[in-house]
This record gives sequence, C-alpha cells and structure tokens, in this order.
Amino acid sequence: MLAFVIRRLIQATLVMLVVAFVSFSLFQYVGDPVLAMLGQDATPEQRADLRRDLGLEQPFYVQFGRFVGNAAQGEFGLSYRQGRKVSTLLRERLPATLELSFAAAVLALCIGIPMGVYTALRRGGFLANVFLALSLIGVSLPTFLIGILLILTFAVLLGWLPSYGRGATASLGWWTTGLTSIDGLRHLVLPSITLCLFQMTLIMRLVRSEMLEVLRTDYIKFARARGLSDRAIHFGHALKNTLVPVITIAGLQLGAIIAFAIITETVFQWPGMGLLFIQAVQSADIPIMAAYLCLIALVFVVINLIVDLLYFAVDPRLRMDRATSSH
Repeated sequence: MLAFVIRRLIQATLVMLVVAFVSFSLFQYVGDPVLAMLGQDATPEQRADLRRDLGLEQPFYVQFGRFVGNAAQGEFGLSYRQGRKVSTLLRERLPATLELSFAAAVLALCIGIPMGVYTALRRGGFLANVFLALSLIGVSLPTFLIGILLILTFAVLLGWLPSYGRGATASLGWWTTGLTSIDGLRHLVLPSITLCLFQMTLIMRLVRSEMLEVLRTDYIKFARARGLSDRAIHFGHALKNTLVPVITIAGLQLGAIIAFAIITETVFQWPGMGLLFIQAVQSADIPIMAAYLCLIALVFVVINLIVDLLYFAVDPRLRMDRATSSH
C-alpha cells in the first residue's frame, strides 16, 4: 500500500508540473497585462517600467521557474489587476466555491443513487419512466440555461428565493460560511440545484445500468436460490457491488463540479474562484489564471488518489489481487 501511494504521489507531481507548464505557456498569449493595467494612454516608458517591475521582460524559462518555485510554497505572485497576492485572493474565494460544490455533490449523490436504484428495480414503471425522462432533460440542457430558468421561476415569478450573491456569512477564522444563517441557505439553494442536475442525472443512469448488470449475475441468482429476501439481495449484495464504478464517477464528478462551477458562479454572481477566474480572463491577469488551473489540477489529483484508496475498502477483490501479486 505504501509503495502504491508513493508511486501515485510521484505521478501526481509530474502531472502538476505538466499542467503548470501548459497553463503558464497558454496564458502568455491571452493579452498584454501591462496594457490592461495602464490603459491606452500610458506612455512607452510607463509600460516598460511596469513590465520590468512585474518581471515580464525576463525569458520565459526564468518566469516559469519563478512561478513553479513560488507555487511550491503556496505563492503565485501578485494579481495584475488588483495588486494583491493571488494566494490571498484564492483563500478568500475558496470557501464559497467549496461550499457550493459540496452542497451540489451531496444533492447529486443523495438524490441520484436512490433514483438509480428505483429505476433499476422498478423498470417499466410509470415513476421510473418519469425519472428517466427528467434525466434526459438534465443531461441535455446547458448549465447556464438551467440557472436562468430557475432564476426566472423561483426568483422573478414566484419571488421565493434570491437570484444572486451568497447572502449573510459568518467567519470562522479565515473560513467564511453561509450555512449558519437562513439567508445564506436561501442563497445556496438555486446555485446548488443548478450545479448538481447534470451530475445527479449521470449518477442516476450509472447506478441504474450497473444495478441491472449486477442483478443478472450468477451470484445474485444463487442468492435467490438460497431463499434470501429481495431486500437483502438488492441492498446487501447488488448495491454494494454497484458502488465501485459509482465511487469512480462520483469522485471525478466532484472535481468536475469544482472546476466547472465557473458557469454557475457567473450566472448567480456567486463570489467564488470561478467568478474570480472569469474576471481574470477579462483583464489578462495571468497569475490568477495559472494559479486557478493549477489548483483545479491539484483537486483532481487528490480526488483520484482518494478514489483509488476507497477501492480497497469497497471491493475485496482488489485487496486479494494485490496480496497475490506481492507473494
């Protein structure tokens, strides 16, 4: 197990270096940050001075080496647009993004898994067909359109929920949360539903297909021949073996939720990292853009490692295979 973890950490380090190189290379061509900061009326001398202060006159490999060295220490330089440390800006926006992402992930799992089990066990039923039809809508509609429709329905027409912002928050050290107030929870409802719909339908369809496949296996037939109850077969045997691919997809989708919360945060003006990234793109703020992509890549790497470790807890066959190979 230790050798496996060490090997994955080495792979993760190589992945992070590649992501840092690609992102830093691409963002050299998104625009001139000096022009965005000083405007069209700046003199050539002012632009040259600012470029020298930012270190942009140095060769690419020098800039990239400085970026990697600072990133390894948790520092990503100064924001060209705001003049503040990028690490400070990300730390301020990180709680909002994680709060929204984990709320969406919990909704997707708590609703998608039961719906998938129900549609597999009651296939052909009216309610199961309704769930499948709704899943097609959730997969087909783009996220921004779902958000706009929810705002139109529940914020504009009915006036039940707020349409933008995070609401009242409480500070717990450097961490801020809106889960401690009714206003914060009301602001969280529409964005979390918007963000979870695609993942929920994906999990529901995956659970349904895997559950149907498991129910056709020989050991399920043997369990029925032994006289086990349907409840024991469905939830004690079939569902447990269905969860192995679900863990994989759920883990990757959690990373996708965090990465692609950009659209939801933009629609609802949610003050998270995604909205900060969009603002950085508009002003060619290269340090923020590169730091954001590196942070998202780190999230995916950590989640993949956790998912691989969870395999051993869920599927005993993997433990047996590894023990056999070690002998």
